[in-house]
Amino acid sequence: MDHAYIATTRGIRVSVKTFFLPDQSKPAEAKFFWAYQVKIENQGGDTVQLMRRTWRITDGRGRTQEVRGDGVVGKQPVLGPGKAFEYTSGTPLDTPSGIMHGIYHMVVPDTGEAFDVGIPAFSLDSPHQEIRVH
Repeated sequence: MDHAYIATTRGIRVSVKTFFLPDQSKPAEAKFFWAYQVKIENQGGDTVQLMRRTWRITDGRGRTQEVRGDGVVGKQPVLGPGKAFEYTSGTPLDTPSGIMHGIYHMVVPDTGEAFDVGIPAFSLDSPHQEIRVH
């Protein structure tokens, strides 16, 4: 999918692309899996470090789970001005569609100032979802 979801907070640009993974999904067993590719770009003037993340994952039935943790993919990247960090992760759902959004909890190492960066809401779509016309 070539559509990117983008949000910028305090000069930190977060862009997300999603990919449905049919090889890892089992629709007959209500198991659907997506990968999402995230790029975090520091377009501001301060060096920042990503310390923690909070995700809200909502399935096609409206059930939401919150996932919190340190860093991303086992790292707490430090991004100087003009630098970027990219990673790929994934999420399973028991419905053929859903939505995710969240927050990266950042700190400015030089001053200790903490701030939150919004992760744009992005859609988890599969070819197995029911299409309804209202």
